[in-house]
Amino acid sequence: MNNIVRVFIHGLEGSSTGTKGTFFRERYPGMIIGDYEGTLDKRMEKLSKDLEGRNHLILVGSSFGGLMAAIFACKNRNRIHSVILLAPALAYTDFGSICGEPLTLPVTLYQGSDDTVVLPDPTLEVAANLFKNLDYRLVKDDHSLLTTFTQIDWDSLLAA
Repeated sequence: MNNIVRVFIHGLEGSSTGTKGTFFRERYPGMIIGDYEGTLDKRMEKLSKDLEGRNHLILVGSSFGGLMAAIFACKNRNRIHSVILLAPALAYTDFGSICGEPLTLPVTLYQGSDDTVVLPDPTLEVAANLFKNLDYRLVKDDHSLLTTFTQIDWDSLLAA
């Protein structure tokens, strides 16, 4: 499937020019890497505009961007190919009212065992209920996942 659209969504205090955004921009030309600011609603509004008319999406979301990716996937499940979440802030909102039915699309979630920003146990609890096709990977890392990030097989995860 060569019409896959890859998307990276940075965290709350991140940007498109941060470590992860720069990594993706250099290795995956054409990947959509926007800047998101303001409230969750404002960020979601911009993400929706950025992805308007696009399908076969592979969403990569980091921290607050992981929350955004999960919300977007819930509301647009027929447009999503897969989701990769990096220490996602899933416990930030109530997915029951947003998502309704659990998502069955492939979701890979990396969570640092030493994360003190997005705690592993609440994240896993939400993820296990929200994603029925979940590949959960608890790794020895902190919230930034910078040690793990460069070891992830991105070519496989971002392939169709």
